[in-house]
Amino acid sequence: MARSGRCVVAVDGPSGSGKSTVSRRLAAELGAGYLDTGAMYRAITWAVLRSGVELTDADAVAKVAADVDLRIGTDPQGYHVIADGVTVDAEIRGPEVTGAVSAVSAVPTVRTMLVEHQRAIIDQLGRIVVEGRDIAGVVAPDADLKVFLTASAAARAARRSAEIAADVAATAEDLARRDRLDSTRKASPLQKAADAVELDTTELGIDEVVARLREMLNSKGVA
Repeated sequence: MARSGRCVVAVDGPSGSGKSTVSRRLAAELGAGYLDTGAMYRAITWAVLRSGVELTDADAVAKVAADVDLRIGTDPQGYHVIADGVTVDAEIRGPEVTGAVSAVSAVPTVRTMLVEHQRAIIDQLGRIVVEGRDIAGVVAPDADLKVFLTASAAARAARRSAEIAADVAATAEDLARRDRLDSTRKASPLQKAADAVELDTTELGIDEVVARLREMLNSKGVA
């Protein structure tokens, strides 16, 4: 039986490394909440695109972000994302949002705003698996377990193209573009936290990855 005490797991890594599937599965096994921080940035990006402001206008993007009524579910077996009363689960995974999310995520004011929101959710639930790109280093530096998932470029492209039914080569090119933008932005760039455990998932199945994370938590006495 899952424990009821506080347990915060931070899962970072690039797209296609298995973050979402692993995090949802782990949260369900732990009887914990689940927070997809990337979905929050995608929802803000959806609102920015809907507003018609230029992505290069940081002040305008920040204003849209500040005005959005953003609500995100934390049930690992059925979470949802709502922006201004609209359920945008499907829309935020489309090519338009995917192509713009790195630019919106790079706006410092947007990141500050969403980090505060994310921390509030973590504090409220106490027992939660949080996934994203800056969780261990910025959002939850005091997490009980910090993991940085990686995988080969080929494996990541194959996984993501299968998820969205897209061409593998085109997907690989898009992932490389996003990696470059996310790792070079000034505000909370994608990088492994100094005290995070790096786990290469290239040759590992989901069950194997989750089992390893459970072992890590058990060794810390917080699972």
